[in-house]
Amino acid sequence: MIHWESGEGKLGNLKEFHNWFYHLPGVGLRIIRSLFAVLFCFVIFSFLGNQEGAFISSLVALQCVGPYTENRWKLIKERFAGTGIGAIWGFLVVQIFCLGKGTLFFQAESHGWTIWGILIIVSILGVVLYSTVAVNLKNMSYYSCMVYLSIVVTIAAEKNAFLFTAGRVLEIVVGILMAMICSFLYLPRAKNKDILFVSGIDDTLLTRDEKLPPYSRVELNRMIDDGAKFTLSTLRTPASLIESVSELHLTLPVIVMDGAALYNINEKSYLLTYMISYKSSERIIEFLEKRNLNLFINVVIDDLLVIYYDKLSNEAELDIFKRLKKSPYRNYVNRRLPENENVVYFMLIHEKENIANAYQELMKEEWISEYKVLTYDSDEYPGYAYIKIYNKEATRENMLRNLKAMLDFDKSVTFGSIPGKYDVLIEDSDHNTMVKKMKKVYEPIRLFSRGKS
Repeated sequence: MIHWESGEGKLGNLKEFHNWFYHLPGVGLRIIRSLFAVLFCFVIFSFLGNQEGAFISSLVALQCVGPYTENRWKLIKERFAGTGIGAIWGFLVVQIFCLGKGTLFFQAESHGWTIWGILIIVSILGVVLYSTVAVNLKNMSYYSCMVYLSIVVTIAAEKNAFLFTAGRVLEIVVGILMAMICSFLYLPRAKNKDILFVSGIDDTLLTRDEKLPPYSRVELNRMIDDGAKFTLSTLRTPASLIESVSELHLTLPVIVMDGAALYNINEKSYLLTYMISYKSSERIIEFLEKRNLNLFINVVIDDLLVIYYDKLSNEAELDIFKRLKKSPYRNYVNRRLPENENVVYFMLIHEKENIANAYQELMKEEWISEYKVLTYDSDEYPGYAYIKIYNKEATRENMLRNLKAMLDFDKSVTFGSIPGKYDVLIEDSDHNTMVKKMKKVYEPIRLFSRGKS
């Protein structure tokens, strides 16, 4: 609850309310589709004079209206098949056991089920569930059970079993159809397929707990499958990237290792790398070894990422090695850098004080201008920091130019969390901001003009 106060307290509460209000989720298309599906159900059954039918079909429509899915036609067929299974068993139970008022299974006086009626209904419900499993429709068990129960629980003895079953199936089918029709409806939009969209990962696409939100996953996959040209640009290695965004339907090469490499996820191959020569690598190794700092030396050999290391001395190094050596995309080798091997990048992690001292000394060397050097604190290992050393030309901007030339693209839009470095600044990755902004650029609404396709 927000309490209104005077002075600074009131100003603070106003800011708190503004932040809360600003981060409220918008009214999504799924809500709008659900409302229209229910509206159509009520219109249809009001015209037929069947209020109960409007209620049943509306519940089904609300259950069926969903986000983008890869195979809608398959889903429609499965839902109708699930409805059919429930209808068949419901009809058979009603016909055989005459479940209705004034029977052995229903007490007309108390308007309650007898123990026999309950046992019959529940037992056959198990058969309905098993039937969906037997025909490989486990995901449609809900629809089968709903149809079955709506028939056997609500039918009265005086009603014709066949007509009642047919009516109930009609109500459910109408709900499914209205949901499917509304799910296929979209506002008219342009399709800017001549723009290359490039997004960062951390604090841009993934949330602060390193999760890909469901909305972002669904909408990104929909746009990619629709023809949007989308890729990623990250400090991560291909292995770390794949583990984080494996659910995305990425088709284009991705920029990895902060621009040191261009990687084809589908082919699992490196298309382009900026390397540090073996001769140049020797002086970096010598400089750091004199200060008793260990190195992870990343090398690409025949599309495999090989990580050479000599020894592991601190907790962070040991934990990184134990966690990552299990990955099929990483190959750790306990030896010095082989002669004539070129290096993609060097990585060292140590206590902050040691890293700060090493960085200061490193930046004083005359030859350091030939390299790109990054240093930053570790979020995962408090009290530790990194130094990473790359080829001077290994930048995300350079690799993006290479990618655009490879794909024959002139226009690109980049998304990231560092002010001044990207076309679109993303300050709130926890609310699907990046995907929402990309959607506005890729498919803006066009009510009165034809969009690009």
